Amino acid sequence: MKKLGYLFLLFLFISFLAACGADEKEDTTQPKEETNTDKEEASVTIEDAFGEQTIKETPKNIVVLEWSYAEDLLALGIQPAGVADLDGFNKWVNIDKKFDESVEDVGTRQEPNLEAISRLNPDLIIGVKFRHEQYLDSLKDIAPVVTFAPYGDEAIKNHYENMVKEFKTVAKIVGKDEKAEEALRNLDQVIESEKKRVEDAELAGEKYIATQAFTAQNTPTLRLFTDNSMVAQIMNNLGFENAYESDKVEPYGYSEVTVEALQNFQEENMQFLYIVQEDDNIFEKQLKGNPVWENLSFVQEGNTHALPGDTWTFGGVLSAEVLTKQLVDAMVNE
Repeated sequence: MKKLGYLFLLFLFISFLAACGADEKEDTTQPKEETNTDKEEASVTIEDAFGEQTIKETPKNIVVLEWSYAEDLLALGIQPAGVADLDGFNKWVNIDKKFDESVEDVGTRQEPNLEAISRLNPDLIIGVKFRHEQYLDSLKDIAPVVTFAPYGDEAIKNHYENMVKEFKTVAKIVGKDEKAEEALRNLDQVIESEKKRVEDAELAGEKYIATQAFTAQNTPTLRLFTDNSMVAQIMNNLGFENAYESDKVEPYGYSEVTVEALQNFQEENMQFLYIVQEDDNIFEKQLKGNPVWENLSFVQEGNTHALPGDTWTFGGVLSAEVLTKQLVDAMVNE
């Protein structure tokens, strides 16, 4: 009888171990179920230049063919696998965040190198319609493609708002929505801080004209920034008023004029911001001694303000921060 009791206890012990084993077996299946769920959650649907696009998994190996979106990835803490015209990016896009040495050059923005892109085995390619539509089929043979339209009918109404919208879309694709919100908060803080400098300098509300000037076909040429441009939107956020109005929406955010057009802006205290290259300073060369230029009110009053020659008037959130500081530095004499 005592022996039967021991056998019964042994049976209970073995049953207990079997139950534990079964639980452990169930636990080992749990990570697999979570991975499948993660993949479902990583699938996102966005709207690009060609309609609705679904990205089935969060991309990790991205090639970018236009600088603004490469900059967006840097702002989100992501290094792309490849970028078009790296040297040009490093020359013109003056932001603190830099690409790792591992980032490959994949040709020019106008003519991407398809072989170089293919060698990187990307899981996403980001391009723009106005440059890359002709390559779209070849690019899709390599990887899924997201194509933005920064000069589409809606985008050109306000380049600043479109920059923010596209940045949020890139963040959604790579699963970095919170990081995007943080970057946008940082931009707002920079604008508020610089706005305080403008107010302290008693410049808030001043009217201005802003231009990028150069020689074209032996003629001094000025691109006057229109209200839909990044420059004008940032200046507006800083408390300034753009004196230049175009009778149409300019796709690139500026109108090209000659010096005679500046005679329409002769109000007292008009401010004039300009960007020129050191070797093509039309104001110190072709227009020096020119009576039209010399007699303009803002020239007479000394209200001309030079921005650095490499000022980048396009770009993403980080470029907008840099441009905000450059504009205020030029306007405020401290």
